[in-house]
Amino acid sequence: MSDAGERRRPGATLGAPALELINRRYSCRLYRDEPVAPATLRDLMSFLESHTVGPFGSRARFAVVAAAPSDPRALRRLGTYGFIKGAQAFLVGAVERGPKDCEDYGYLVEQAILRATGLGLQSCWLGGTFTRSSFARRLGSLRREELMPAVVALGYPGDDGGAARIREREAGSRRLPASSLFFEGRLGEPLETTVASDGAAEADLSAILTAVRMAPSATNKQPWRLVRRGGEWHFLLARSKGYGQGSLVFTMLRLADLQRVDLGIAMCHFELVAREAGRSGEWVVEEPSDLLPPDAGVEYVATWRERA
Repeated sequence: MSDAGERRRPGATLGAPALELINRRYSCRLYRDEPVAPATLRDLMSFLESHTVGPFGSRARFAVVAAAPSDPRALRRLGTYGFIKGAQAFLVGAVERGPKDCEDYGYLVEQAILRATGLGLQSCWLGGTFTRSSFARRLGSLRREELMPAVVALGYPGDDGGAARIREREAGSRRLPASSLFFEGRLGEPLETTVASDGAAEADLSAILTAVRMAPSATNKQPWRLVRRGGEWHFLLARSKGYGQGSLVFTMLRLADLQRVDLGIAMCHFELVAREAGRSGEWVVEEPSDLLPPDAGVEYVATWRERA
């Protein structure tokens, strides 16, 4: 895992600082009736073609396809959240099934979304069950060993007066406070980011955690929890009721495990901003035996191990 992560150097080709792009991007529901420029599509596809292996080794393939007249109806049938108007293109992808497939998918697609943001596009994640959908067919149909957890609407943002409200909501009013997301040593001990003597290091840490807090998630549930122990950051999944394996709705609709996709998105934000701050590291899956008490109600996902 570490070798692949070092080769990729995520963020090197985003075109702008990651935190700037994270702050610029929002869940856009209304798009202008203007096709995405061919040069922009080529740039985005080139990026996708060079980022096909996630931090845990899952392989993915992607396409950017022009929106079809039937897409709005397809999205409504699939029960995906939100109403998307005027999207000119969709990013579709499939990932090989495996232990960390959804996390890898979220990580890879979020990188591409930030690249698209740097190219002047806006976007919206759309979760659903796409296995037999027109979106899957436009990728060339899914193989038995593949999963399509989500697609992404793309285009030039329109303005119906609602964009500012969406930005404000996503920027903070409906975000969990940092004290509910980031912990020191163990769950229940909020991480204090202002007590260290190294002001520059604390500024870097604040930027990294801001990037994680701003990560998009299905219905804005923010299911990630981070526990810092020395140079290790343990990423945990706090499932929301009605999401994931065991949920009647998810079972009936055969939905992908979207909150694991959300963890991949948060991991992407963390790594991008950490690397830009000069903090190198690697992803490992090594859960400390004393990290979670039996009644913690969360699941261990992965660990970011900093290098000295």
